[in-house]
Amino acid sequence: MNAAPAPTAETLRSALSGLLDGLPPTQAAQAVGRLIANYRGDTPTGAPILRDRSDVVAYAAYRMPATFEAVRAALDALRAAAPGWVPGTHTDIGGGTGAASWAVADAWDEAPPSTTVLDWAEPALALGRELARASQVPALQAADWQRSRISSALRVESTDLVTVSYVLKELDPAARAAVVAESARAVGEGAVVIVEPGTPDGYARIIEARDALIAAGLHIAAPCPHSAACPIEPGSDWCHFAARVSRSSLHRQVKGGSLAYEDEKFSYVAATRFPVEPVTARVTRKPQIRKGMVLLDLCTQGDGLRRDTVTKRHGTLYKDARDAEWGDAWPPRTAE
Repeated sequence: MNAAPAPTAETLRSALSGLLDGLPPTQAAQAVGRLIANYRGDTPTGAPILRDRSDVVAYAAYRMPATFEAVRAALDALRAAAPGWVPGTHTDIGGGTGAASWAVADAWDEAPPSTTVLDWAEPALALGRELARASQVPALQAADWQRSRISSALRVESTDLVTVSYVLKELDPAARAAVVAESARAVGEGAVVIVEPGTPDGYARIIEARDALIAAGLHIAAPCPHSAACPIEPGSDWCHFAARVSRSSLHRQVKGGSLAYEDEKFSYVAATRFPVEPVTARVTRKPQIRKGMVLLDLCTQGDGLRRDTVTKRHGTLYKDARDAEWGDAWPPRTAE
């Protein structure tokens, strides 16, 4: 018997193919333009951003691959900090068409959790179900898609893992605080992963959520190497990372350009109720490779923000530094 396919980025792109058939290119471009304005804006909305089928199709084709890659990167960092932990259940708050649920099923493809997707936009849930059926991935096909208003009144059944991706910016401050608090309560002894755009205001929402999760008794697993206060002086900088995303035909249609990929900038926090092993330090900027040396900007456990210079005299660590990428643990866990 052939094994079921893993819900990889390529599987997702395959499931997304054909969604734009029958949707006029101009209509798709207009829907994407409005969605980009909402994505980049700073005004919370009191209604679902995804209003109808054309909105949802445009969103899925344009945003799902990027959301998948960002959440998948955050989950990789969580798994590195908690290598023996496997969630049995997962709730995707504001999950829309299910990109985060695809990422969760991929991250634990050996034993994916039972997933519930909560969203207030029925067109998004309907398309999410459609894509899940097309995935041929049993864990996604078995997911429970529930209509639920993501607000201060949200109540979530007990679960091992909660994901909240690109949702907080759609909420007012009271609702944001309530959703984070409910996430922390619902996971019991489990974990919460929150992802937001890699912008200054996205990072501000992540820091707000991080503080709330710590206050609720959770431990920071990633990206931070500690659960102390963030060492970045407010307003001076922001912590974010990048995930490489293959560009679809819709990306090229809307944005132009010839590159086959783009980098999704995102900020995130992963926190657990159980003890974790965070990294000693994390690379917080793209490493600068110079002749005979590599400059690494780091967030560390004991020294806050620090720049390390790694040269050839450091031996194998120099090769590790040349291979290091933005967001990686430092030193590599195999070198510690």
